[in-house]
Amino acid sequence: MSEKLYEPFRTGTTSFYHGYTFGGHPVSAAVALENLTIFEEEGLNERVREKSPLFRASLEKLLDLPIVGDVRGDGYFFGIELVKDKATKETFDDAESERLLRGFLSKALFDAGLYCRADDRGDPVIQLAPPLTIGEPEFEQIEGILRGVLTEAWSRL
Repeated sequence: MSEKLYEPFRTGTTSFYHGYTFGGHPVSAAVALENLTIFEEEGLNERVREKSPLFRASLEKLLDLPIVGDVRGDGYFFGIELVKDKATKETFDDAESERLLRGFLSKALFDAGLYCRADDRGDPVIQLAPPLTIGEPEFEQIEGILRGVLTEAWSRL
């Protein structure tokens, strides 16, 4: 900070209130504006629109697994619904979901290098929201990790 800006704070009782929790904190607003600038400069929204069908196609390969009931989402935000019976789309009860999601999947996915959400309110859905900068190599890596961990999860049921 320059001396000119610092001078009112050096002596006296001048304060800079920066602990707002709502309503446009100036520092947060500045960071948000810079973030939007980066989105524009790097074409991140266009990239996601262009690559999303490829990400979806990679994830839809998992539909051959007996535990995967559905793949849904858009952009780079997808959910993989897990089912007990693929034909009827029967889901897991609360105790089964607890064992599957928190007892195995969350840790197994993390240990395999996939940082995602697999324990949202007990619903048997793996939520994916990867960085907007990824592309085809990472899509295949995500699919491979999911395939391995979900195959093991099915064998544990």
